[in-house]
Amino acid sequence: MAQKKMILDLDTGIDDAMAIAYAVADPDVDLIGIIGSYGNVYVEDGVQNSLKILELLGATDVPVYQGLSHSSESDHFDRMPVSAQIHGENGIGDVQLPDPKRQPETGDAIDFFIDAVKQYGKDLILVPTGPLTNLDAAINKAPEITKEIGNITIMGGAVTVPGNVTNVAEANIQQDATAADHVFRKAPLTQVGLDVTLRTLLTYKETQQWRDLHTKSGEAFADIVDYYIKAYEVTSPDLHGCALHDPFAVGVAINPDFVQTIDLNMYVTTDETYYGRTTGDPARLDDPNTNVKVAVNADVPAYLDAFMTHLTNLFSKH
Repeated sequence: MAQKKMILDLDTGIDDAMAIAYAVADPDVDLIGIIGSYGNVYVEDGVQNSLKILELLGATDVPVYQGLSHSSESDHFDRMPVSAQIHGENGIGDVQLPDPKRQPETGDAIDFFIDAVKQYGKDLILVPTGPLTNLDAAINKAPEITKEIGNITIMGGAVTVPGNVTNVAEANIQQDATAADHVFRKAPLTQVGLDVTLRTLLTYKETQQWRDLHTKSGEAFADIVDYYIKAYEVTSPDLHGCALHDPFAVGVAINPDFVQTIDLNMYVTTDETYYGRTTGDPARLDDPNTNVKVAVNADVPAYLDAFMTHLTNLFSKH
């Protein structure tokens, strides 16, 4: 049992699946729950993907809750075609995993998270790697949790590089910029955005190491991630690999030494021209009490070594 507890808030596509594996594998945290979100897939599909991945990894003790199914600005969610292109129709590279034996929890996802903050306090880490709709809803319901939780590390946004949906917006933030704006103004958090995640790349060399284990999880993850790498060959051929967006956020949440950060007061723009941009808040530029740490540089070799060590050890056992 580790002292630090972690909850993941995921829209479980391929990099989210690797984020789950990293959280399960790292001995410095206990993964105590997953909250499902929308984005890469519809929320119901993401919840099923999370349960399937947990079962593949022998982590069937981790509960999965279904969070909110659409943004705070709308009454429904339409999956973007590019999401299916990058993650596959089913979200996990069109790899068919067995139906999970465990069912999603029947309780409320937001209440589960709030109760966990009350129970674990500064020992609790939340890693949202999809839209910030669930976290915004929790803060609206229990504003005090922003002072009680130990660590919020998000995968989202872009400050020093262009966005991946528009010139200024990254996908997770763009899914619900209003919720993201509320969170960026109210919560202490570390932003692990495209500035650093586009530097942490995986190639066929690494997935072959998993395939060579000749285990169910090693071969399944090799198939899943190879689909992701192939998608990147089309969408981002200049990168020469696939970006480890979500698992890098998990790694940084556990070991902040993987990144260098700058302290900022930030907000998210919600006007039509620059919708979803994460940037400095003009109204708080002179306020010395900053609440956001923005990752701007990464110790890529150290992280990739930890990533491959954790996941390869885990896959060798299942």
